[in-house]
Amino acid sequence: MTDRPAPTTLHVVVVGCSGRMGRMLCRAAVDADGVLLAGATDRPGSPLLGQDAGVALGFGIDFGMPITDDPLPLFASAHAVLDFTTPAASVAHAELAAQARIVHVIGTTGFDDAQRARLAACARHATIIEAGNMSLGVNLLAAVVRRVAAALDATWDVEIVETHHRHKVDAPSGTALMFGEAAAAGRGVALREVRQSGRDGNTGPRPPGAIGFSAIRGGDVVGEHDVIFAGEGERVVLRHVATDRMIFARGAVKAALWGQDKGPGLYGMANVLGLA
Repeated sequence: MTDRPAPTTLHVVVVGCSGRMGRMLCRAAVDADGVLLAGATDRPGSPLLGQDAGVALGFGIDFGMPITDDPLPLFASAHAVLDFTTPAASVAHAELAAQARIVHVIGTTGFDDAQRARLAACARHATIIEAGNMSLGVNLLAAVVRRVAAALDATWDVEIVETHHRHKVDAPSGTALMFGEAAAAGRGVALREVRQSGRDGNTGPRPPGAIGFSAIRGGDVVGEHDVIFAGEGERVVLRHVATDRMIFARGAVKAALWGQDKGPGLYGMANVLGLA
């Protein structure tokens, strides 16, 4: 635990405020009890820079808080940052959050191994809560996937099918990888050793014990995930369907509140929800 007391009012900064999730994070912060939206940033060159956040983001009220592309002074006076940006931007934000010793909630997906190593280094000095999905339902389902995978032997094939909107740039989704990690943990193996993605052409038979991923992109789908356990003569299908992105934004605010009295480290939503 840390000596840092939980604040009476949580001051949060939202980075990447003009994006689809950035706007929802701002809304979730404004709507939450005991939380104050204390700052908002956007990318260099954004047309929103210099505009008041309350007006530019559609709240219909002047917050007296201009949108900036410089997060450092905002982090210095905040308690938490909410970050659903890009891997490179999130790593840069993590380094600044570590300097400021504030809670960094990361919903960004698509990190490579080098970027994850940098996040881990930052977590030695800051409280980082990072998850491919911030929803309660997804994290509960991940716990179920782990238990089902542990109960069924490797003769049951595991396939994870995910569907997202046409604008999503990474595949498999962070949520699909969460489910893959859960299934691999249930089987006592490393996902990197059994992962199979992107089949095309004459691929040959499925390797025994493989955990497969299939990605569908189209339309405005918020997020759908099926974890399929396929055995001889039967299948078990575990499913989560998201219909409103606000579930992720509200989860991020919940994570920021939870992290206020926690020491430095790299946490996940399973910790926040008491499922770890």
